Amino acid sequence: QVQLVESGGGLVQAGGSLRLSCAASGFSFSRYGMGWFRQAPGKEREFVAAVNWNASNTRYADSVKGRFTISRDNDKNKVYLQMDSLKPEDTAVYYCAREKFTRTILPGPSTTWAYWGQGTQVTVSS
Repeated sequence: QVQLVESGGGLVQAGGSLRLSCAASGFSFSRYGMGWFRQAPGKEREFVAAVNWNASNTRYADSVKGRFTISRDNDKNKVYLQMDSLKPEDTAVYYCAREKFTRTILPGPSTTWAYWGQGTQVTVSS
């Protein structure tokens, strides 16, 4: 019954910005850390960013730190990824994810992620 639905992807030129949204349902949203991952063509899925249950902690991949910002709104059951200064290498399908266990202090790449959305395409042109 867990559902994660991403939106906000699209085509943008290098240096531009996009904001991705993930609408969550089917679970107690405020109990879980949330994350964003991405997968480029021919490459493995990689960690992008994560936020813990009450947004007191965030974590970012080195490749996006300083450019991307993860946030959440527990009243709306949504998590966001604000992407600024986009580069062609950011082109990928972006996925929203929910951790398996509740209230992880600092979610990240080693967190057990249990549920995934269907993904939204982000394409950055040079």
